[in-house]
Amino acid sequence: MGVDIVSLDGFECAGHPGEEDVGNFVLQARGCQELAVPYVCSGGVASGVQLAAALALGADGVNCGTLFCATQECNWPQSFKDRMVQSKETDTVLMLRRLNNTCRVIRNDVSAEVEEIESKKGEDFQISDVMPLVNGKRGREAEAKCDPDGGIWSAGQSVGLIKDIPM
Repeated sequence: MGVDIVSLDGFECAGHPGEEDVGNFVLQARGCQELAVPYVCSGGVASGVQLAAALALGADGVNCGTLFCATQECNWPQSFKDRMVQSKETDTVLMLRRLNNTCRVIRNDVSAEVEEIESKKGEDFQISDVMPLVNGKRGREAEAKCDPDGGIWSAGQSVGLIKDIPM
């Protein structure tokens, strides 16, 4: 048993970056040292120069999740895409760290509310404290209402590199 390919997700990624906070510059070089199968660089990739860097570090390709959400082909509402174009690389937040289930999402009204609850609860924080805010149902409702502040949605730090919605 084994794998055919590995995705190495750096700390810059959307969604779940893990708990070790290792960025792609180090992670991809370690992949080159340790892996005997092809691997792709994931997390924070949104440009050709980053593709070239990933290849130079030994990766066999890249995954551009956040970037591809900011395209005409993506079925996200235009309001979400517009928010991405307006965002900087510092406009994401890490949530749920106290639960060892860290996730990176776009900074918005709901993520701010989650951060406030997590901070106030401290060591007593539990997922049930924020479940109504972070569950998928709320996020789907926000998409249906075209409200980028209405729910949690993932975006990596590469959001700061997105300057338009390509035709």
